[in-house]
Amino acid sequence: MLTDLHTYREIKQQPRVWLEAYQIIASRKEEIKSFTDKWLALGYEIVLTGAGTSAYIGDALQTALHDTPFRGAKAIATTDIITTPYMYFNKDSKVLLVSFGRSGNSPESLGAVKAVNKTAGSIAHIFITCNAEGEMALTKASNILTVLLPPETNDVSLAMTSSYSTMLLACSLIANIDKIEDQKVHIELLASKVKAAMDKYEEAIKGIANLDFKRAIFLGSGPMKGVAEECRLKLQELTDGEVMCAYDSFLGFRHGPKALVNPQSLMVYLVSPNPDVQRYEKDLIKQVKSNNNVKASVIVCFSKPDIDPSCYNLCIEIGLPLELPVCYGCVSYVFVGQMLGCFKSIERGLCPDSPSVSGNISRVVEGVTLY
Repeated sequence: MLTDLHTYREIKQQPRVWLEAYQIIASRKEEIKSFTDKWLALGYEIVLTGAGTSAYIGDALQTALHDTPFRGAKAIATTDIITTPYMYFNKDSKVLLVSFGRSGNSPESLGAVKAVNKTAGSIAHIFITCNAEGEMALTKASNILTVLLPPETNDVSLAMTSSYSTMLLACSLIANIDKIEDQKVHIELLASKVKAAMDKYEEAIKGIANLDFKRAIFLGSGPMKGVAEECRLKLQELTDGEVMCAYDSFLGFRHGPKALVNPQSLMVYLVSPNPDVQRYEKDLIKQVKSNNNVKASVIVCFSKPDIDPSCYNLCIEIGLPLELPVCYGCVSYVFVGQMLGCFKSIERGLCPDSPSVSGNISRVVEGVTLY
C-alpha cells in the first residue's frame, strides 16, 4: 500500500507540518528577531547554503525573499564553498550564513561552516535543521541561532520532501519575523490549498507518471526556477536515474537546452502567478506545442492560465491568490515533482524509500573527505 511508504507519507504530511513549523518560529519571535536584527544592522551579507536539495532551497529563496529584510541574499552551495572558499569570502567579509541541513551531519554542511569561519573576517550562523541529534543542532555559540523543525521533517526516506519544503518556509518566516503574526494566515491558506490540490490531482499525477517517458524537463521563472531544480532532482533520484531530468527558466530554455525535447519527453511547466511573467511563459509553451512532439505536458499554476487546452495534458490548479507572498507560494509547486518521482519509482519497479539499486546515492552523503 502507498501508505506503507515513508516517501508517500512524507509528501502528504507537508501541509500539516508547515503549520507546526509556523508555531515553532512564532513562539521564538523575540529571540529570532533580536538575533537577525543585530547582524543585519551591522551590515552582514546573507548567504544561503546547503548541498543538493538543501542548496536548492537557497536557489529559490535568493529571489523569493526580495521584499523582505533578507533581500539580496546569495545562494552558494556548500559544495562550492568547501572547494574554493576564497572565491566568495575574505578577511573583510561579514557573513550571516544560513545553513540548511536535514540531518545536520553531512560532511559538506559541517565543512562549509568551518571553511567560512576560517576565511571570512566575521561570521554569524543560522542553522535550520530537522534532526535534534545532528551536529548542527547540538553546536552552540553566541553567534549561532539554531532553528529545529518538527521531528517529522527529518525524512526517513532517501529523498528530501518534508525537509525541503519546511526548511524553505522556515527561512521565509525568519525573514518576515518582524510581522510573524501576520504570516499565520498565509501559512494556513498555503497548507489548506496544497492539501486540497494533493488530494484532487493525485490520481492524475499517477496517470502521467505511468506514461512511458525517458526524459523530463521542468521549467520555472524566478523562484520557480529553483523549485524546478528540486522537482528535477526528485524525479531523477527516485527513478535511480532511469528518467533523465533537466530544469531551466522559460526564457533560458530556448538557448540550447531545448535540444533535449524529443517524443520521449515529459514537459512540466511551473507557471508564475504574475501575469507579466506569464506572457513569456505562455509563448514558450505554445512554441513547444507547435514545434515539438512530446509524450505529455503538465502545467502547474495558482490559477489556470489563458492558453489553449491543447497545449497541455494536465493542468494542476492550486487555487492560491496572486497576493500570496512568493516566498510561500513558490513551495506550493514542489509536491508535483515529489509525487511524480514517487509514482514513477513504483512504475519502474523500484522502492521510493530506497530507490538506488546501484548504491550510488544514499540518505546522508558518504565518501567525502574534507581537506
